[in-house]
Amino acid sequence: MKSDAFVSTATAILMLAGAASDSALAQTDRFEALADLPFEQNRATPETAQTLLDELEFQQATQAYLWAMPLINTLGMKFGSEEVFGAGYNVLPVWKERLDPKTLVTTPNSDVLYAMSYVDMGETGPIVFEAPPNLQGILLDFWQRPIPVDGGTFFGDVGLPGPDAGKGGKFLVLPPGYDGDVPEGYYVYRSGTNNLFIFLRAFYQDPDDLTPAVKLMEQAKIYPLNLPEDERKPMKFPNASGVSANMLPRSDATAFEQLKWLVDSEGESLASADGLGLLANVGIIAGRPFEPNAKQRTILDAAAKTAYKTSRVIGTQPEIGGRDLRVYKDRKWVNPINNVTEPGAEKTLDLTWRNKAAGFYEIEPRVWMFTDYYSLSPGMVSLTPGKGAFYVIAFEDADGDALSGDASYKVTLPPDVPAELFWSLTLYEAENASGLATDARRFPSLGSRDEPVQNADGTTTLYVGPKAPDGKEVNWLPTAPGRGFFAILRLYGPGEKAIDYSWTPGDFEKVE
Repeated sequence: MKSDAFVSTATAILMLAGAASDSALAQTDRFEALADLPFEQNRATPETAQTLLDELEFQQATQAYLWAMPLINTLGMKFGSEEVFGAGYNVLPVWKERLDPKTLVTTPNSDVLYAMSYVDMGETGPIVFEAPPNLQGILLDFWQRPIPVDGGTFFGDVGLPGPDAGKGGKFLVLPPGYDGDVPEGYYVYRSGTNNLFIFLRAFYQDPDDLTPAVKLMEQAKIYPLNLPEDERKPMKFPNASGVSANMLPRSDATAFEQLKWLVDSEGESLASADGLGLLANVGIIAGRPFEPNAKQRTILDAAAKTAYKTSRVIGTQPEIGGRDLRVYKDRKWVNPINNVTEPGAEKTLDLTWRNKAAGFYEIEPRVWMFTDYYSLSPGMVSLTPGKGAFYVIAFEDADGDALSGDASYKVTLPPDVPAELFWSLTLYEAENASGLATDARRFPSLGSRDEPVQNADGTTTLYVGPKAPDGKEVNWLPTAPGRGFFAILRLYGPGEKAIDYSWTPGDFEKVE
């Protein structure tokens, strides 16, 4: 078979996929065509062998991408951020005017201030993070696993749900296999990867005055443990608000190039031998060149695009791994975390997506999470009244139709929304989970601090659509005609009625 055979096959597959009414039959025909490729004298013909080897290369790359989805998500953020704001342990971009849709990143919250940094401890050695009081954050490895704290009580959290209980302090992050001295006076976190992801949040009281939250964020310090104070680089806090930056997972061969960088940085600390073998199948091996030729790159591009689209399909499912993700059985709202496993404090899945009872990682639920979201910790998903946050996500309206920017909806919140801090409804692009970009509103969110008008019965009706209903502008979130979206309702400091599900938000309902 000629070298362009894979391209021709892929084109034919895409043409078949374009005919929606025949898609199931086309897929069956494709599978059967592969299974029925000719053999002669019980051996593959040269054409059959080449077709199957190309198919194998494509499938291996697709599966490697899905397996590595948490890494690809983190790497997209790292490289996208550093390309625009610079790299280094001392560089901490801060979205000082809130995070708007110019920053492309999965499901950001524009109702708190964000800061995100990336450190390679393979270069720096152990890292110290100094946090002021009342700063909330999570320390994660590049799998986005919350890093365990010595003593086993805390995982990843910094701030109120962390070991400092919101008082601030010095947090020491150690790389894998570190066996050096551990000084006194630190909260000690032991990372599973050399590369560290620092994700910080600061809460503001007044949307018109973000200065206190910005000043709090700019008190943070990050530096190598073993570097004398006079040799540390001064902290830099570039303002990331309003700046175009693509921090999304890459959906072409670039994703594999970024994985190659990570494998070289991590070596055996990145994954098990089997996991590293998945990447080796794609040609990603520590210390060896990764130089795909033109044909191989075509296959990698197609595999990454296919895998990413597959992740987008997985990430909208109301059921995954045999688990019903619906928060309320008579509503469309779902949640991939608190409802991914049994009710109650004890979960079969931990926040690394390991099935503790069965002893394996659940790949599809992990893909569900990291195609749309990032950065979890026990504190963030705490269901203790008044702490953490409560999330529900809508991909469909009350009729089961996908949310569309062409339609108009209303969402009714019952009286006394159980959120001790604040609540907000935020819209996201169906294509990539970044904030929904419209010309009508800078931020794709509407919440309690925007002071929407309540109805006479205490309920609050929010209107979502391409045009505001007359007289309802204060309660309106704009959509983009021609583009699908989904929504997240967040309750910060959730009350008991949120946690026991007795407070139930209405679904998205179509309105004329």
